Amino acid sequence: MSLKSQDGTSPARPAGLERAIGLWDLIALMINVVVGAGIFGLPANTFALVGPFSIAAWLLCAAIMGVVALSFAEVGSRFTHTGGPYLYAYAAFGPGVGFIIGWITWVSRLFSFATVSNLAITYMSGLLPSLASGLPRFAWVTTVSVGITVLLVVGVRHSSWVNNALTVCKLLLLGSFAIVGLVFLDSRHFVSRPLPSPGQWQEAIMLMTFAFVGIESAMINTGEMRNPRRDVPVALSVALGVIALLYVLTQIACIGSVPDLGSSQRPVTDAARHVVGAAGAQIVAIGALTTMLGTLFAVMLTGSRLPFAFAERGQAPQWLATVHRRFKTPHAAILTTTTLSWVLTLYSSFFGALTVTAVTRLVGYVTTCVALIVLRYKRTAECEPARHA
Repeated sequence: MSLKSQDGTSPARPAGLERAIGLWDLIALMINVVVGAGIFGLPANTFALVGPFSIAAWLLCAAIMGVVALSFAEVGSRFTHTGGPYLYAYAAFGPGVGFIIGWITWVSRLFSFATVSNLAITYMSGLLPSLASGLPRFAWVTTVSVGITVLLVVGVRHSSWVNNALTVCKLLLLGSFAIVGLVFLDSRHFVSRPLPSPGQWQEAIMLMTFAFVGIESAMINTGEMRNPRRDVPVALSVALGVIALLYVLTQIACIGSVPDLGSSQRPVTDAARHVVGAAGAQIVAIGALTTMLGTLFAVMLTGSRLPFAFAERGQAPQWLATVHRRFKTPHAAILTTTTLSWVLTLYSSFFGALTVTAVTRLVGYVTTCVALIVLRYKRTAECEPARHA
């Protein structure tokens, strides 16, 4: 099935974006966009709820998210154009629902950037208190936003290289922390407790779910993937497995290193301090900032393609669908997205942006799972971009 735009024009050839994202680039993008700030706080919150059973809770949450990932893998493998959840809703339910889901998904990415950016400022202000407000805060947010914008505009190939490098740094930092923590863990901290109540299990898994959200974001960039129908299912499986393993090892390291983990405000930092000392805590703080910068870049790399997808199908001004002649990137959509994210970061708080992000992502998940059922009864699902005069 080939869907037309709202003006009834016929489908056209794929947009002139460069297909430079390979399988390993896609895996790195999924890991980078998911592993952000949550893992630096959740080990303490989940331990306070279910104690050492938090290790099993991480595995259970990964299994639940695996079911959602399977839905995205099946739906995503049907498409070769930019859009992700927006495109799935458009193909399954028509332009009206597609329009709503698309804009909700885009808003989610804007607030995701604001959420992580504000949390990064909080971490930075621990080392440089002046960054918490005023001109220094404005300068930091502006510098990060401009830097990300430039990297995104100069080409998806260069963006993939930057994303891969940030992902490797993130995995090395968190992986090294987990390994060192495992070597020096104190087995006495794993004292068995009574089995948690169903309510405690539910609350712990709900918290952990937020550490997995975003793995579907990379599929927005399908129009820039070399072989999306082959790579999407494989990348989702590998990325989810790596993320789950990293979270479990981090939880074990925190439990084994921090005597009173349930009351810790910065569990990973406290664990490093107990094992290595003050230098370890500073290294973790720098690592946390690097991790969040990587997530910010990945969020913009995916979210900036949504206005381009809207414009391709006549649901946004056509200038948003323009592609840079030299760099083959949707530069107008990128500039629009990064500018709005910059403004939201300046005028929002961490918790305010987090609330919007959580709700909007849930809507996208539910819609995609329902779209899977609908698309199974359609011969094809591809939603081609329309030709515009």
